[in-house]
Amino acid sequence: MTEQWAEQNIPDQQGRVAVVTGANTGLGFETARALAEHGARVVLAVRDAEKGKQAAARISGDVTVQALDLTSLESVRDAAAELHTKHATIDLLINNAGVMMPPKQTTRDGFELQLGTNHLGHFALTGLLLDLLLPVPGSRVVTVSSIAHRTGGAAIHFDDLQWDRSYDRSAAYAQSKLANLLFTYELQRRLALRGTTVSVAAHPGLSNTELGRDLPAVVRLIAPVIGPLISQPAAMGALPTLRAATDPAALGGQYYGPGGRGEFRGHPAVVPSSPQSYDRALQQRLWSVSEELTSVKFPETQPNLAERTK
Repeated sequence: MTEQWAEQNIPDQQGRVAVVTGANTGLGFETARALAEHGARVVLAVRDAEKGKQAAARISGDVTVQALDLTSLESVRDAAAELHTKHATIDLLINNAGVMMPPKQTTRDGFELQLGTNHLGHFALTGLLLDLLLPVPGSRVVTVSSIAHRTGGAAIHFDDLQWDRSYDRSAAYAQSKLANLLFTYELQRRLALRGTTVSVAAHPGLSNTELGRDLPAVVRLIAPVIGPLISQPAAMGALPTLRAATDPAALGGQYYGPGGRGEFRGHPAVVPSSPQSYDRALQQRLWSVSEELTSVKFPETQPNLAERTK
């Protein structure tokens, strides 16, 4: 029987700083709300600052807004610099924001929109903020993936990473969500000897959010009919992320999702990801390509000699 982990299981978050991307709506909003209500100082990292302020006004707790456009590496760098001036350390970085199956578009840096937003933007943000997480025992990076990473066409298309030759919106989405997991696991491998920060992943199952606004028209037409039968509210969809972020028993490299049939809905549990997501060579290759595309090098994660001899 699946453990019925819920919001009331979140430990006291007093004194912790949490940065949540895409936090003005949907899963990100519910994640930020729950963390703030349990005492965390929460930063809503959002593309539209005005919408972020409106969201912050609906949350009870210590909440601030940080402008962040993941489709622009310049914006990612600016946001990271501002967060460095405002916070000495960060306890939780929750890479939640995303886009799903839009028509072919590119980011300001020329990346395919889904890969650029869902993976590369978060890769860069994590690398630029990691120095604020490393000194904090128990700090975590939580990256939100999707059951779409398991679809038959899910792969990292290194020969056409930006879909310049042709574009399949579903396959491009699956690629970006597989990239989220490859990143999570490679980051955890690099953090393992550090012992302070861990990298965890989560997925929301099928949740009612604005993420589906770019789905094909036929899917949007039938969604109101079948959606209530197989999906769940955003507050439930946020629980795997919240458990990955706050459960004292969570381990680096774990993946949380709904525990119900097909992982579509239900209370969060540790779930497996696809076999290729655990491919270490694939993880390392994507990491190298991501460093090259973003020009972001992660800080040294190995403990220094002084720390080793303490």
